[in-house]
Amino acid sequence: MTSRRRALAGTALVLASALLVTACGSSGSGEATETAEDAPKITFLYSPYADYAPFFLAEENGYFEDAGLDVELVAKGGSSGETYQQVSTGNITAGGATWGAGLFNATKAGASLSVIASVSRIPESGANPSPLIASDASDVEDAADLKGKKIGIPGDGGFGIYSVALALESAGLSVDDVELVNLSPGDIPAALANGSVDASWSIEPISSAVIAQGIAHELLPIDYQAGVELGAMVFNTEYVEKHPAAVTAFTAAYLKAVNELEDGGWDDPATQEIIAEYTDLPVETLTSIALTTQDPSGAIDWEDVARQEQFFRDRDALEFDGDSGIEDIYRADILKDAIALQESGDLASSKK
Repeated sequence: MTSRRRALAGTALVLASALLVTACGSSGSGEATETAEDAPKITFLYSPYADYAPFFLAEENGYFEDAGLDVELVAKGGSSGETYQQVSTGNITAGGATWGAGLFNATKAGASLSVIASVSRIPESGANPSPLIASDASDVEDAADLKGKKIGIPGDGGFGIYSVALALESAGLSVDDVELVNLSPGDIPAALANGSVDASWSIEPISSAVIAQGIAHELLPIDYQAGVELGAMVFNTEYVEKHPAAVTAFTAAYLKAVNELEDGGWDDPATQEIIAEYTDLPVETLTSIALTTQDPSGAIDWEDVARQEQFFRDRDALEFDGDSGIEDIYRADILKDAIALQESGDLASSKK
């Protein structure tokens, strides 16, 4: 496979994929039926975190190519809100983003977004990839000590505040019992070190780094957010309606990579090198941090998504009354076909 390696500009990473060509099929009526290879290029917006490892593998190991797809992976520098906006307007074909007020609001407003599959979730047990950590400069030793303290969150409408709320709830507190401070992930180490916050939501590899440096310590085991849905794959709805074969093939290639990782792929040195390059992390760091998990079938825990929506409703972060209708934009048919294609072991069949 020929692949163009990413160019690094600041924190932005952009990878352009190979262009592929195969033959067009036809339907029983004699009319041309578009195959995956006939569709326009899929641009996919991702964050440079290990959560997106399956997409990196699908590109570098040629799974998108095998499915007849032209895919460009584009690193984002902003929040999940950027993904919703870019995808809904068609500037980007698809992307991964956390569940949050932005997605629920966009859904209710009729934005051109289709949910295809789960991208990541918090593990059921083990190390926490997104822990609540307290500054070693503070007197906080237990989550119950956080009452009245300053806690950093990456905005009021995303996973960070929901995660903090779950942690506080496990200690008999709520977000109303603390002072929330907007803090971008990159500013977490300095804020904890200088004591401008007593604790903060965090994410790997930042959490492992500040703990190793003696700047902070983890407050709770993973139980408070075990199994929580973290991210979803969203596509521009117009693209899905016009090119369902391509979306199915893309999802199947993604699921193939997910299953390889689940079957021990994380221990493969070649795989580690690919992920390390996209995340800009040394392999040694990548293999030592806590990781999110991906469902091998791309399944979404809709009960958990509903709990997250209710949380933002209770926070008055939603711009509508009633339910968002998020499940109405879920393309279960695409995911079902993608699972069948992936399990067939022949991604090339999407080109026929």
